[in-house]
Amino acid sequence: MVKEFFIAILFLPVLNAKAQFAPAVGRPGSTAIHKDSSIIAAWATHCSVVRGWQNINNTSLGKVTYGSDTCAIGPADNKVVSLGDSGFAVVSFDGVIYDGEGYDFAVFENAFNDNFLELAFVEVSSDSIHWARFASVSLTDTTNQVGPFDTLNPEKIHNLAGKYRALYGTPFDLAELPETPFVDVNNIKYIRIIDVIGSVKTDKYSLDSQGHKINDPYPTEFETGGFDLDAVAAINIVQSNIPEIQTQKVKIYPNPASEYIIVKRQSRIINTISIYNVAGVMICKQNVNKNSTKIDLTTLPQGLYILKIDNECVYKFIKR
Repeated sequence: MVKEFFIAILFLPVLNAKAQFAPAVGRPGSTAIHKDSSIIAAWATHCSVVRGWQNINNTSLGKVTYGSDTCAIGPADNKVVSLGDSGFAVVSFDGVIYDGEGYDFAVFENAFNDNFLELAFVEVSSDSIHWARFASVSLTDTTNQVGPFDTLNPEKIHNLAGKYRALYGTPFDLAELPETPFVDVNNIKYIRIIDVIGSVKTDKYSLDSQGHKINDPYPTEFETGGFDLDAVAAINIVQSNIPEIQTQKVKIYPNPASEYIIVKRQSRIINTISIYNVAGVMICKQNVNKNSTKIDLTTLPQGLYILKIDNECVYKFIKR
């Protein structure tokens, strides 16, 4: 739910639990990423939301209504779209996210302090059909239900969005994903954020990757109920808004392409062409020894590729 209306709970005690994972913003070992961090390369440009319930165990209350899909587009600004119990959002970028050095993207919620936290699962996909979920862990005690205005200890939470307060993103590393058919960690086009049902005493609830019930504020019977998505930031991304390439008297077209690309150089002959994926692995290399050539792409998976001419000129193209 939107937190600015509940300042009074700033003084509620934090759950007493032994630390396990990264702590809150500003503390040693925190992994929080501020919205102005220099490591952020891009923000989500598209978002589609499927609303969840104000209370999934009492659907007569209806679904949440706060915010719109566009609230999750662009930089984090504390303007959010509420997902509701079991609601979800799918975001995408003008480019593909890949498994690079360190964290690869971050999800921003709007918690107004370090301990009033609403959580969500995070999944990624290369094709919007097959999804891989980050292995979340919630070690919060489940003996007592965390109430709608109660608090959580972020040190008991791992790989769940919403771990950090507003304007600080929870980061995710694609290297931590389980191997999943048809999900290429170097060609991630979609990120799905799914609200956690924080109930531990009813028939409908969410489990983490270890089978623990996930305890978070419940019920949140408001138009702003559930996880509030502010933004998603890409850290390791290759932009895809690439125009037809025609620089240094080199032309590569069509781009994007599905079956083939043609490479032409006016000034001198092309000796060799090499193609690499975004992880830097060479996919193929061929001798040309003329000014132009046609390259068959039919065996390549969809994604973004790097093309090198004579190992000196570097260009990008998209296989779709």
